[in-house]
Amino acid sequence: MSNTGMSNENDLIIRQDGPIGLFHLNRPEALNALTAPMAYKMKDQLGAWAGDDSIKAVIVDAEGDRAFCAGGDIRDLYENGKEDPQPGQNFWREEYKLNALIHNYPKPYIAYMNGIVMGGGVGISSHGSHRIVTENTMLAMPETGIGFLPDVGGTYILSRSPGSTGLYLGMTGARMNGADAIFAGFADHFIPSDKLPSLTELLIDGANVDKAITELTTEAPDGTLADLQANITEGFSGVTALECAKKITVMAEAGNEWASKTLKLLRRHSPIAISAAFTAISQARSFDTIEQCLNLEYRFAHRALLGSEFYEGVKAIIIDKNHTPQWRPPTLEGVTSEQLDALFAPLGSEEWVSS
Repeated sequence: MSNTGMSNENDLIIRQDGPIGLFHLNRPEALNALTAPMAYKMKDQLGAWAGDDSIKAVIVDAEGDRAFCAGGDIRDLYENGKEDPQPGQNFWREEYKLNALIHNYPKPYIAYMNGIVMGGGVGISSHGSHRIVTENTMLAMPETGIGFLPDVGGTYILSRSPGSTGLYLGMTGARMNGADAIFAGFADHFIPSDKLPSLTELLIDGANVDKAITELTTEAPDGTLADLQANITEGFSGVTALECAKKITVMAEAGNEWASKTLKLLRRHSPIAISAAFTAISQARSFDTIEQCLNLEYRFAHRALLGSEFYEGVKAIIIDKNHTPQWRPPTLEGVTSEQLDALFAPLGSEEWVSS
């Protein structure tokens, strides 16, 4: 998720160096959050580079080691969405086109996922052809915590994560390090952050992309997701979000520490968003293309600015920072199939399309 507000022209630095097109996110004070103007510029430039024979590959990186892109500054959506939801809806429509363009890009698209990677940051990195994590990587899709669902094509990746890992990550917003991101399908290679400048220089000098990345790739520090597979499979084997929560409750009551922590996350986040995430990720398993996933996500996103849950979540977590949102309904038991059907119903002439 990203904001629709104004952007400084230096927020995104675009340049060509030799055969490489480079995007440099340059908002370190805002954790390199993606604004609408930045996303539009990326989309337009990628379109131009796709037909430029002098460009052999594209690199996207960011200023500093703290964050690659921590999603977006969503205050603008909160402050203006109730009065006029259309700018926010239009932005999501265009951002999702950028995500699809990256997924289908005809040239190597190399993302340096160094630091925090969340929400919109996932959308401009994890759909690339070469996705690099470092010792600083912390990746998550935490949208259910603000009454939203994993978007920017996140359901495409989550639905293809091993076993029920995608449901766990998408419903709880659990954090991943570099190894976990590779395990879950959000990344491909681990390269220490101090080696990234060397990789850039190699590529600028004309090195083969795959060979250069392979030469610098090392084994990632241990993650946790692989070892949690038995717990995740047991806890997230329900046919509804509520059923999963009940299974995890039984595990927690039996003394399972992972289940106790997971249950706390589920109880903290929006019940309807958790249920929507379960629905979208489950449906995405049968989809063949990222475009189908983005279409489903957009139906929810379009309606999010018309309801109250998203605004309640942003107010409690981002604006007031009291972390006590009043969710409606307050529990998973209160979420109905009719509510979920309405959130994902076709939008008619407002449907998202990739072109």
